[in-house]
Amino acid sequence: MQTPADPQDRHEYPSHWEADVVLRDGGTARIRPITVDDAERLVSFYEQVSDESKYYRFFAPYPRLSAKDVHRFTHHDFVDRVGLAATIGGEFIATVRYDRIGADGTPASAPADEAEVAFLVQDAHQGRGVASALLEHIAAVARERGIRRFAAEVLPANTRMIKVFMDAGYTQKRSFEDGVVRLEFDLEPTDRSLAVQRAREQRAEARSVRRLLAPGSVAVIGVGRAPGGVGRSVLGNLRDAGFTGRLHAVNQAFPDDLKEVDGVPAHRSVRDIDGPVDLAVVAVPAEHVPEVVTECGEHGVQGLVVLAAGYAESGPDGRERQRALVRQARTYGMRIIGPNAFGIINTAADVRLNASLAPEMPRPGRIGLFAQSGAIGIALLSRLHRRGGGVTGTTGVSTFVSSGNRADVSGNDVLQYWYDDPETDVVLMYLESIGNPRKFTRLARRTGAAKPLVVVQGAGQAPPGHAVRATRLPHATVSALLRQAGVIRVDTITELVDAGLLLARQPLPAGPRVAIIGNSESLGLLTYDRCLAEGLRPARPLDLTTRASAADFHRALSRALADESCDAVVVTAIPTIGEGAVGDAELAEALRSAAEGVPGKPVLVVHVELGGLAEALSAAGRTAPQAAAPAPGTGGGAHPFRPAERLPTEVPAKLPTPHTPYSRLIPAYPAAERAVRALAEAVKYAQWQREAAEPGKVPEFDDIDERGAAELIGALLERGEGLTIGVEETCRLLGKYGIGVHRALPAPTPDAAVAAARDLGYPVALKATAPHLRHRADLGGVRLDLADEEQLRRAYEELSELFGPPEELRPVVQRMAPRGVDTVVRAVIDPAAGAVVSFGLAGAASQLLGDMAHRLVPVTDRDATSLVRSIRTAPLLFGWRGSAPVDTPALEELLLRVSRLVDDHPEVVAVTLEPVVVARQGVSVLGATVRLAPPPARDDLGPRTLPAY
Repeated sequence: MQTPADPQDRHEYPSHWEADVVLRDGGTARIRPITVDDAERLVSFYEQVSDESKYYRFFAPYPRLSAKDVHRFTHHDFVDRVGLAATIGGEFIATVRYDRIGADGTPASAPADEAEVAFLVQDAHQGRGVASALLEHIAAVARERGIRRFAAEVLPANTRMIKVFMDAGYTQKRSFEDGVVRLEFDLEPTDRSLAVQRAREQRAEARSVRRLLAPGSVAVIGVGRAPGGVGRSVLGNLRDAGFTGRLHAVNQAFPDDLKEVDGVPAHRSVRDIDGPVDLAVVAVPAEHVPEVVTECGEHGVQGLVVLAAGYAESGPDGRERQRALVRQARTYGMRIIGPNAFGIINTAADVRLNASLAPEMPRPGRIGLFAQSGAIGIALLSRLHRRGGGVTGTTGVSTFVSSGNRADVSGNDVLQYWYDDPETDVVLMYLESIGNPRKFTRLARRTGAAKPLVVVQGAGQAPPGHAVRATRLPHATVSALLRQAGVIRVDTITELVDAGLLLARQPLPAGPRVAIIGNSESLGLLTYDRCLAEGLRPARPLDLTTRASAADFHRALSRALADESCDAVVVTAIPTIGEGAVGDAELAEALRSAAEGVPGKPVLVVHVELGGLAEALSAAGRTAPQAAAPAPGTGGGAHPFRPAERLPTEVPAKLPTPHTPYSRLIPAYPAAERAVRALAEAVKYAQWQREAAEPGKVPEFDDIDERGAAELIGALLERGEGLTIGVEETCRLLGKYGIGVHRALPAPTPDAAVAAARDLGYPVALKATAPHLRHRADLGGVRLDLADEEQLRRAYEELSELFGPPEELRPVVQRMAPRGVDTVVRAVIDPAAGAVVSFGLAGAASQLLGDMAHRLVPVTDRDATSLVRSIRTAPLLFGWRGSAPVDTPALEELLLRVSRLVDDHPEVVAVTLEPVVVARQGVSVLGATVRLAPPPARDDLGPRTLPAY
């Protein structure tokens, strides 16, 4: 049923309100505005709602909607009357609407800032978190339209809807009158509402990944009738891994009488499978994928692993094909790994999932592994499980995700899963790019507080096919922000595995003090030098000489670990020969038993071609039984992932915890620099984790005029979409946040310069502000300490002779500030990473050498303190080589005030204070620019959404 729209009801459709969301159970739904074209959908939806839910919505029996109701609920102006629907498969499963009201409760328009809100959720979808997601989105829409408060009337028996409102975290008021509960709540986000929103986001996204990694049934679509091929290989990998759920082989070309393939039930279509299918592995060519997705969606499949290539990696046509794939899958509430994926693995004993192209399961363990590229995934699995050369000392994998183009499920989603996964102690990620750095840093900070997160970050572009905002920040800046968020940032996959092996099986060091013991003086000294280079504090190496026995190593390691001045121990070992030479197994057991005596300190081994020591170190603490023969279905030869190494014939019923002997496997490294680099990263991470427990505070300043600044910004933005504001407006705006700027008066003539100096008071500075001379005192465009008119006129004449007439110089006169260290403070709103405050010394240090430090907004007092000390040239602020220390507390306060300005007002998209002279007492801001722009329609305080297509 369709009702013609009145012309005045037709406003521009707000497409930016459309969003895909993950629901509480891990499925997805689409939220979009309701339009006049939705009349039939609305009627169909309402017919599927129970009489009880209808009664709760309208407070009376209401079996069907009248034509007038349908018109009212589908005709919106998208300002004072707004309706949103949650849809799956194109059909409504829930609706929400608001109507702006005045003080008397009647319909109103702006400037009225209150609205009534009401929900209706189909009974079959209640309990999935649909209403909570809709509340987040309708609240964001209302804030955008100038509505600051919602009111809702709910029957007392409608406890589910009351709970939706009460649990949202907004500041609210509750009353009871005439048998109805009236709830009123402000829409301004609070710390609690943000915490609630992000906790819901984490649970939903983690659940969506868990459904992929722990399915009860799997269908492989595209299984060939003859051996070989991608689909047949994946089916074999799943079967050989011992997948504990139901397994199905699907190919529309199967003969009608074919019942099994390799002992697995065979079907011509997913529709023919009797029972639910949780995960479908799609191994058909790209042109056939849409048909497969439709079949899966109609059968109720929860997720897809799409192995097919030919998508965004292949060009514009493939990019559009990829976007269509994601839109189609989300229509049915499914999530996708891929396309162009390598696959997923879960080694848990109750799952045993190998839905990947890896021919064998990796050993069970405590490391979660994510890689976009299949080739990198192969390399990581190989390095983690190799014995002999390379990094040794082995551990296993809990789960592995190689996401290909990561069109839907990304590293952020998997990080949400690993955050509270009890089977994962360490997370290793190879990220070719970070599509949403703002969200990633937020998730990384939370995850890093619970378990180590080690990342190799590529310098690639945004994921192909994604409609995400690209960061404008340099690669190095993004890396610095990741470190601030607790990410252990390394440069190569070798370093990734090195760090992961240490963190997975050894405790975190309490500090940087390192003991070095070994049987080679030269190897010990090399290790000592590398410790110094990495910023550690090594003690002089203890040389046990080449005659050292296993007992000597045990005694030395035990003494070192017992020493309170030692936080970690590096054991260096070279092979020995001759009578009485220590054996590999004997030495490994000596080191292991000594390390167990003091379990709170990490131990690492640097070995040089020591035969089986690394193997022995691994075996010394292993509790899993070893394979005497190849595992069934694996063949007898070596393979690319673990050369000459086979799986155990049995898997422990429960994986060991970090406190069991299994967890104290001692990692061994073939080079001192690799061991020390891994240890240094562990030391820095442990320090970050201690500091993260007390993250600092964002201070309040009594002299900040936030409202006055907002009014000034609003008035300035009325002049245009984006602008760099003038000097006077800049000084006024910064002044409202307690940031004073020294006045600089234009001096187009010598007489004007003298008049300006008289106004400001001597001594003064004369500066050329032409673009090629600005902030370049080294070029001679500045004259300082001009004490009187005579000196000023002489300086004016000199500048004119050197650089040209005043109209080219653009000279200004400024009162002299106290002498100090020239610095620069900047803040920028990056479209992907968010607001960032940067600091460095002015001039060559920041411009030529890039010596700048960065912090995410809001900056805390601890952030400001560390920011000032993070640049390489920081000693110049603290009395380097006998100079007077400057007022760094005043500098830190300035940084905090700038952070507050950009945090309070997203319209402030760029601030530059240069130079900022930090004197022995106080700071002087001598130059400032501010750029304004309209705030984005949605920001990080907005509702949960998946990346748009």
